Amino acid sequence: MLYQAYQTYCDMMAPARFVARSATAFRDRFMGGAEKMPAARRLFALSEVFANAAVTHRRPPYGIARVLSGNALVPVREEVTLTLPFADLLHFAKPEVTAPQPKILVVAPLSGHFATLLRNTVETLLRDHDVYITDWKNARDIPLRAGKFGFDEYIDYVIRFLQEISDPEADRGAHVLAVCQPCVPVLAAVAVMAQNDDPCQPRTMSLLGGPIDTRESPTVVNELATGQSFAWFEDNLIHAVPWRYKGAGRKVYPGFVQLSAFMAMNAGRHFGQFRKLYQHIADHEQAEVAKIKGFYDEYLAVLDLTAEFYLETIDRVFQRALLAKGELEHKGRRVDCSAIRKTALLTVEGERDDICAVGQTAAAHLLCTSLRPHLKRHHLQPGVGHYGVFAGSKWETQVYPQVRNMVLAMS
Repeated sequence: MLYQAYQTYCDMMAPARFVARSATAFRDRFMGGAEKMPAARRLFALSEVFANAAVTHRRPPYGIARVLSGNALVPVREEVTLTLPFADLLHFAKPEVTAPQPKILVVAPLSGHFATLLRNTVETLLRDHDVYITDWKNARDIPLRAGKFGFDEYIDYVIRFLQEISDPEADRGAHVLAVCQPCVPVLAAVAVMAQNDDPCQPRTMSLLGGPIDTRESPTVVNELATGQSFAWFEDNLIHAVPWRYKGAGRKVYPGFVQLSAFMAMNAGRHFGQFRKLYQHIADHEQAEVAKIKGFYDEYLAVLDLTAEFYLETIDRVFQRALLAKGELEHKGRRVDCSAIRKTALLTVEGERDDICAVGQTAAAHLLCTSLRPHLKRHHLQPGVGHYGVFAGSKWETQVYPQVRNMVLAMS
């Protein structure tokens, strides 16, 4: 019922947003001198803010047209290497770069936003690497006949993608980098590959700000996940996709619910940002407008998670911390991280991370007991919160060199 009520609200607001977008388009085309009329500026600014303050369910573009690789700007072309029901393996190809570069799989979070949230992460990695990413699909667009997608299936997807980009016969092993939520299934996937003696085991595994052990320095996010029973999450946060979509009838954790929860945690800040956006538009300050608008174009684009993946993540990662306790199972077999012997491990944490606190990601080192000391590194980045671990100036200048050097050492 909640999803249908949300959809009804969106349908009711659609005409008003259409009028607001039309007003903005009219201004841009016919009223170039509107900046000289204070009342008109304020009216059009209000229309533009209203038009853009809407939740969307379409993946934004990555928009990476070219990158600096070596000493030259080279074009980047997006190619789908492998299509599976719940995700595409997307390749950022650089046709003009002929020298082989280390292949790295970026495993994006499946937590309510699209993989484009890691645009800056990918753009930075492209300087020195051949980059692939898990481009997760919106569960409401996936028909029921595609089957279920839970925690075990997530692990299977990581393994399948690593096998796709690896070439063990040519001794060209890939590398894997996980950001936030997928750190747990990625570590589990590498352990499963090691247990199976898979020739496509990655050469390095970089885990950035992930909840390996949520018992360590619990944050507000951890407390929210453990403050209610498993049944409460199932009864209150899981809803069926409305019939107008391809995934009609599929049980999901709606992206708009996740977004609402995040925005409620910082409601004052978001209100302030939209107030600033209004003022910047009214004052014709385009650089500031582009900065705020670009953030919210991404932030307000949401995807739904399958009910089974969301609930199993709450249960296995946040409520019972099964991997950290050595009790996680994949398809009925215990996941043994001590089996990892060939994959070098890098963990990265942010000093001010209020989502995955210091110590939660570093816990991976306590699980990978068979790795020799020179194959284990930890980096604590001063002065950054959660997003600063994988985006922004300190990611580019201080965290990324740690990843690059680990990959280079093992390539």
